[in-house]
Amino acid sequence: MPKDDAKRPDPEEIILYEKDPKTKIATITLNRPDFLNAPTIAARLRYSDLLHRANVDDDVKVLLIRGVGSNFGGGADLPEQEEMLADDGDFSLLHEFRIGEDEDVKYPPKDSYRYLAQLTQLYANSNYGCRTLQDFKKISIIEAKGYCYGWHFYQCADADMVISSDDALFGHPSFRYVGWGPRMWQWATMMGLRKFQEMVFTGRPFTAEEMANCNFVNSVVPRDELEAEVDKYARACAVTRPTDVVYMQKTLFEIYKQQQGEYMGSIMTAWLESMLGQVRNDAHELTLDKETFGKGLNNAVKDNDELYPPEWRLSKGGRMKGKDGAAKPKKAPAKKPAGKSKK
Repeated sequence: MPKDDAKRPDPEEIILYEKDPKTKIATITLNRPDFLNAPTIAARLRYSDLLHRANVDDDVKVLLIRGVGSNFGGGADLPEQEEMLADDGDFSLLHEFRIGEDEDVKYPPKDSYRYLAQLTQLYANSNYGCRTLQDFKKISIIEAKGYCYGWHFYQCADADMVISSDDALFGHPSFRYVGWGPRMWQWATMMGLRKFQEMVFTGRPFTAEEMANCNFVNSVVPRDELEAEVDKYARACAVTRPTDVVYMQKTLFEIYKQQQGEYMGSIMTAWLESMLGQVRNDAHELTLDKETFGKGLNNAVKDNDELYPPEWRLSKGGRMKGKDGAAKPKKAPAKKPAGKSKK
C-alpha cells in the first residue's frame, strides 16, 4: 500500500451514496473538495461497487453523479501513486486488484512489462471504477462544474447525459504529461475526432460552451442554476418509460457503442499506456518521476502550465492571471552583445 495511506479518508467518506425509492433517483457524491474530489484507489473501487448495486437495485432508475464544492473533480489522487511512478525499487500494486498484501500473491517487478500492463488493463474492466458506467443499464447524469479533468472526465464520456455550469473546464492532464488517457476512444466518439485531436495535441482544456458545441454536453447554465437544471433532467428521466424499457434501450445503445469499438478502444489505450517505460520525454516536458515529486508536484505542474498561452492553461488561477497581465510566459535569457565575452 502507499506509504501515507493512513492519512487519507476512508472510501465511505469520499464517496457518498443515497437514494429516494419514491422518485427512483439515486445520487453518488464525491466528497473530497480540498483535494478536488480526487478518489483514492479504495474510493474508486467503492464507486464501482455502488454502481453495480444501483444497477441491480429496483429502487433506482436514474443515477446522479456530482461533486462537493466548486469542482466536479480534478482527476485521481496522483500523490497516492508516487511510489508506483518513481524509478527506484519495486512496489506492489496488489491493492488495485482487490488483493491484500497478506495474501499469497507476488506482484511482478517494476522492470517487467506486466508491472504496468496488468494495471492499465483494469481501465477496460468495468469492475474497477474507470469504465464502470459503460455497463450501467440505468440512466446516468453527470453534474459538471469547475474542473472536470482526468478520471472525472472519464465519467463524463461514459455517462448518458452531462449537465454543466458555464464555468466548467474539460480535459485530461495526461495529454501534457504522458499523452494518453484510458477513455480516448470514447472521447473521440462523443466529441468528434477533429476537436478531440485538438484537445490531445494542444493539451488545452475545453470550456463548457465548446463542449456543448461538440455535442458532448447536453445543457450549459450559470452556476447558480446548475442544481435546478440537473434536478429537472433527473425527474423527467425518472417518469419517462418503465425501468424495463430503459434497460432495453441502454442495451441497444451499448450494442451501438460496441459496434463503434468502445471496448476495443479501452483495451488499445490501456496497451499504449503500458508502454510508459519506453517513452523518452523531450527536455521541456513534465515527466512523472522521482525528480518531479522531489521538486513538488504542484510546483512542477505550475511550471508546465505557464508554458501555455493563458487561455489554454489548465489552472483557473493561471487563466485568470493571463487576463490582467499578472502572469506571462517565461522569457528566454537575453543574448549577450556580439563580440564581448566574460573573462
